[in-house]
Amino acid sequence: MLKENFNDLISFLVVARERSFTKAAAKLGVSQSALSHAIRGLEERLELRLLTRTTRSVAPTEAGERLFNSLGPRFAEIESELDALSEMRARPAGNIRITAGEHAVDSVLWPVLKSFLADYPDINVEITVDNALTDIVAGRFDAGIRLGEQVAKDMVAVRIAPEMRMVPVASPAYFEQYGIPNTPQELQNHRCINMRLPTMGGLYAWEFEKDGREIKVRVDGQLTFNSLRQRIEAALLGFGITFVPEDTVTHELADGRLVRVLDAWCPLFPGYYLYYPSRRQHTTAFALLVEALRYPRQS
Repeated sequence: MLKENFNDLISFLVVARERSFTKAAAKLGVSQSALSHAIRGLEERLELRLLTRTTRSVAPTEAGERLFNSLGPRFAEIESELDALSEMRARPAGNIRITAGEHAVDSVLWPVLKSFLADYPDINVEITVDNALTDIVAGRFDAGIRLGEQVAKDMVAVRIAPEMRMVPVASPAYFEQYGIPNTPQELQNHRCINMRLPTMGGLYAWEFEKDGREIKVRVDGQLTFNSLRQRIEAALLGFGITFVPEDTVTHELADGRLVRVLDAWCPLFPGYYLYYPSRRQHTTAFALLVEALRYPRQS
């Protein structure tokens, strides 16, 4: 009975986390019918409904949410301890799960991983690209990567990137037709390419600062994206001004395909940090990756 409960509890945790029998079955390597049977068996033994199922979604009930929040971290600790046992082998090994935004993955994480994974072939890294402020404990991630100002105070934060800044850019053709803004407020009279925030679904208010004065400007335009690459592409095609990390348009600025404006209003701010729970004991594999990412990096 104990073994059966453990297997079914693991199945429940994956379904509750993925909010989908299809995705959970794929992660567990079982059929959807077998997974559904396991969940029904667990619910019957507990005499409680754990999941609410509709044709389009799956969500934990109140009892299911309590079980998920209680057991999820405990199973994560067990998994971490099992990974730690693999450190007794000759080479560091184990699985590391990280959540990070699109820009952080492209500019910081992936460039480091290219050489890190070659040096440690027994370490596996799973990356979830997500611009939302993911709960890494509930999501059973080992760590997350976000801007320093977004990291919760109860997390261990390790700086992994230099300072960065956001800049407004557009094509030369756009500025020839519509003129160049001289102040952030003038952006409200321009066609701008917006970014949809992953949390709450709102539009990002462009942030500027000069001589200690901070300004947030809400802009309008024909296009709104929740991804970085499409905003840059739209700007290149002349659809308007967009607000992006400066390092993502270095080549376009250098060859004149994009023009940067309002330089005096675009100060540097702290870049990306790797963060993780202080109470969790991590493996040697995780410690090695933290050191590989730490900024400034060893030459």
